[in-house]
Amino acid sequence: MTTMTQTSARFREFKMPDVGEGLTEAEILKWFVQPGDTVTDGQVVCEVETAKAAVELPIPFDGVVHELRFAEGTTVDVGEVIITVDVAPGSEDAPAPAAAAPAQEPVEAAPAEEPKGRTPVLVGYGVAESSTKRRPRKGAAPEAAAVAAAVQAELNGHGSAAPVADAPPVGRPLAKPPVRKLAKDLGIDLATVVPTGKDGIITREDVHAAAAPVAAAVAVAPEAAEPVAVSVPETPATVGSARETRIPVKGVRKAIAQAMVGSAFTAPHVTEFVTVDVTRTMKLVAELKEDKEMAGVRVNPLLIIAKALLVAIKRNPEVNAAWDEANQEIVQKHYVNLGIAAATPRGLIVPNIKDAHDKTLPQLAAALGELVATARDGKTSPAAMAGGTVTITNVGVFGVDTGTPILNPGESAILAVGAIKLQPWVHKGKVKPRQVTTLALSFDHRLVDGELGSKVLADVAAILEQPKRLITWA
Repeated sequence: MTTMTQTSARFREFKMPDVGEGLTEAEILKWFVQPGDTVTDGQVVCEVETAKAAVELPIPFDGVVHELRFAEGTTVDVGEVIITVDVAPGSEDAPAPAAAAPAQEPVEAAPAEEPKGRTPVLVGYGVAESSTKRRPRKGAAPEAAAVAAAVQAELNGHGSAAPVADAPPVGRPLAKPPVRKLAKDLGIDLATVVPTGKDGIITREDVHAAAAPVAAAVAVAPEAAEPVAVSVPETPATVGSARETRIPVKGVRKAIAQAMVGSAFTAPHVTEFVTVDVTRTMKLVAELKEDKEMAGVRVNPLLIIAKALLVAIKRNPEVNAAWDEANQEIVQKHYVNLGIAAATPRGLIVPNIKDAHDKTLPQLAAALGELVATARDGKTSPAAMAGGTVTITNVGVFGVDTGTPILNPGESAILAVGAIKLQPWVHKGKVKPRQVTTLALSFDHRLVDGELGSKVLADVAAILEQPKRLITWA
């Protein structure tokens, strides 16, 4: 399902859909079409990045691209028109195809009649259209061009002018909820922000400009030394100097930051550690690689660790739970959606294997392989990252011994696996070189007490030390 409107019998508009679960905005990463290109129903026209993942958007009708409303790198609110398509090309009244909008200066669409009721989106349905109308503004907010003209006129007449940002506000500032939240987070008073959006609406770029204004010196005459401070929108691209680099926090990285802060300061974390001899597990991995039943799937230590955790949860089901703050209830899950933390070019994501507890070892191996490949390609869907119950993070791939992992929001436990190294170890009364690793289990102490957490960690360690327990405990 997609979001679109029809402005006439000829031109149709495609709006930014809600590609996740209640998301309010997405960044256009790449356009795959340009004005004048022919498109067909179901053809992918662009790739966008939300706070959860990168998603490709297909166009829901045939025609010729007339206009791209936003440039690559622009963050667009859900419901904004991003592309218009000529579905009846060749008519005499056809205007010339519009060029793509310049970076960070989207061209607004003419107001179109919105369909009544619920607007379909890619995932589920968006919020029903409100019947409440916005109250009229008290006076018109100045357009960007008018502001620039006023500044120039003042310069020509007097040789200097006050900063544009100091102009008194007119009426209540107009801004969408995400923009208001951004202003609040940055400590910006919207009444002091100069709007550049359609109908005097304050945009995200306007808020960024107010937060970090760039002074533009305007020379009146060769002898004049009085500059005029003009607030201009800050580009979201990476900027920096020889001494520092500033990278905008958005998309997946922004979501990670918010989720980790929320988790760390909401759930009381406890972390326990255990060092274990995994020599027999490594031998089992080598044997499984030669097993015909495992042909075509990737076999590695993470597979056995994942299976060991699933068995430990089966033996201690109370650990697989969630805290319902609103109802003050502990929600015990009778299924395991096993999250696997994956480092990707866009940041850390945690997709999960649905109903991992029901999978055989070959099925679990296949699911792990598919999950990792999809994450590396940046194609993980928002649905694949929703509904996790317990997570594994493998910090050992970076040569790290262990760590104190932060819970994925809404989950009860996360297991960190350290690097597997050959170390001296007492085995059968003698010091021998053995394959050893350290495990760290963090859990929500509201749900899991020390005894339960210790049992789960001890069970995982026991299975990795003696993998044959998988047969008797599974």
